[in-house]
Amino acid sequence: MKVLIISDSHGRNDDVAQVMEQVGAFDMLIHLGDVERGDEYIRSIAKCPPEQVHFVSGNNDYNLDLPYEKTIDIEGYRVLLTHGHRFYVNGGTTHLREYALANHYDIAMFGHTHVPYLGKDEDVKIVNPGSLSYPRQADRKQTFLIMELDGASKEPEFKLGYLKSSLKEKYGNFF
Repeated sequence: MKVLIISDSHGRNDDVAQVMEQVGAFDMLIHLGDVERGDEYIRSIAKCPPEQVHFVSGNNDYNLDLPYEKTIDIEGYRVLLTHGHRFYVNGGTTHLREYALANHYDIAMFGHTHVPYLGKDEDVKIVNPGSLSYPRQADRKQTFLIMELDGASKEPEFKLGYLKSSLKEKYGNFF
């Protein structure tokens, strides 16, 4: 199974469409918030069944009928989807990790910081795809995650991906 995980597109649906084209076929799409009214468009272009498209609400998603957090099952893994702002992730993942452990999640996925994060320990995996549109890490590259599971392996594999055209290439050295 191949899962495309994105966050913080902030209405930049051209970036979402571009990453879908770049990634090719996938079985599930997860958007971790700050979609800013692009949810219906993203659902319409997703290259997977509609029931395999999941959204949560971010701190900039006003008047959207999206949950603040969502629990899904991905091939036997109990997964928490959240934007992260309610767990104060700008200050670290401690609150999110404690919540995930207390509620028996195997994986917690969050956004909000615009910085990719892959935190794995034996109890819970905590991941953030960064931002597809407004990255904040040092290299300012637009990022997403691919989660792959195959029948032979018991552990999911997370791969950080980069949008082929970066913000610097699009807009110069402003970023």
